[in-house]
Amino acid sequence: MDEVTQEILDVLKEINSVPRCSGHEERIANWLKEWSLDNDFNFKFDSVNNILISVPASEGYEKSPAIVIQGHMDMVCEKNPDSLHDFENDSIEQYIEGDWLRARGTTLGADNGIALAMALVIAKDKELPHPPLELLFTVDEETGLTGANELMPDFISGKILFNVDSEDEGVFVIGCAGGMNTIISISLKFTPVPEDYIVCKLAVDGLAGGHSGVDIHEKRANANKILAMVLDTLILNFDLYLIHMDGGSAHNAIPRQAEATIAVSPDDHENILSLTRDIEKDARLEYSENDPVLSIGLTEQTCKDEIFSINKDLSERIVSLLVQLPHGVAMMSEDVPGLVETSNNLATIKMEDNDLVILSSQRSSTDSGLAEITKEIEAISASSGANVLHNGGYPAWQPDLDSPLLQRCKGVYRDTFGEEASIEVIHAGLECAVIGSKFQEMDMISFGPTIKNPHSPAERLHVPSVLKVWKFLTALLASFS
Repeated sequence: MDEVTQEILDVLKEINSVPRCSGHEERIANWLKEWSLDNDFNFKFDSVNNILISVPASEGYEKSPAIVIQGHMDMVCEKNPDSLHDFENDSIEQYIEGDWLRARGTTLGADNGIALAMALVIAKDKELPHPPLELLFTVDEETGLTGANELMPDFISGKILFNVDSEDEGVFVIGCAGGMNTIISISLKFTPVPEDYIVCKLAVDGLAGGHSGVDIHEKRANANKILAMVLDTLILNFDLYLIHMDGGSAHNAIPRQAEATIAVSPDDHENILSLTRDIEKDARLEYSENDPVLSIGLTEQTCKDEIFSINKDLSERIVSLLVQLPHGVAMMSEDVPGLVETSNNLATIKMEDNDLVILSSQRSSTDSGLAEITKEIEAISASSGANVLHNGGYPAWQPDLDSPLLQRCKGVYRDTFGEEASIEVIHAGLECAVIGSKFQEMDMISFGPTIKNPHSPAERLHVPSVLKVWKFLTALLASFS
């Protein structure tokens, strides 16, 4: 491995030694502050712990425009069911397998630790020619774009921004979808379960999951939808009591796991087990390409105390609601071939105190598309007697094909590699959308090394692409002389 790539991955390993799940960035923020002090860089931070590290221009670049290199501190914390990893205390265990950097049983955190690592290596390299740099590292990108939303007008001075949070090397992203989260809640009422009924755990597992923007078009199974489909089938055919439900982990991750605790008659147990196996077989066939190890298991549970279930009429209404709520691609763009215009992720199902809470996450590159699918979800929910609350909205980033920065990037990439970069608008959300709405004179572009399966334990970073992005990024900085 070349020295530059090794240095970047070593810094990523240091970053990955610091717990930094979304909403809990205190320790990584402190680490960055200490790093700045140790390397004699000025820094500042704001009320939510966004950090800006100022790097002086190299010789001859003092009068060049300041460049903002931006990434986010937090990571999606997902792990395999058999992993003992503690995200609050343990380091991410990264390792190389062939051309790929992976993590043992967890998300890797290359999204977006690689941006931090590359920026810090640039800052320390005294030989690299570059303009004045502002290294902007934001908090809580993954769950609410909180850091970007809380930026104050005087926090950054640069008018040119490189967002290093895209996941295909050789692609320049110049636009992204906007989004909205919808919280659907139903107040629960409970009834005793007959004493002779068998309590079972119904679990959907083994799914690939993935990023609900990047991967939503790939027909990956949603554990919450499969669980609802199984429950709906069982309720139609058997006397079933629904005791508990839990599924999904984050608004921007396609659910990989979901489970329900149910109680069934001893007379029906074997038939339910057989039907569940048949449903599993059909689901594996339907999702064979992306979820070949999908499993639907029914295991008997031991219960000593009296068990209460959700009221049966209410259970049927909840399951019907989950079946009706949309998931996946709602509309493809008519203007950009292959671009998902509007989609929805049925993200999480949780029981909180005496409420069942469902989180739905909508995305669209048009305001009308986002409004339409949000209204559809609201109407479906209201017809089931649920309460609906919308939050976490963020705007779309509209592409500017005449951007001077885009033209510069295209030229630098062509000169560096002898080939053309691709230009794309993506369905994922990027902080550029929020930053652009706050700093309207900002000229922005997004790029980065290749990352596959972000937001899941299958996340992996293509190691050779790191050097290509490094060569492009340093050539781009040098072009501002």
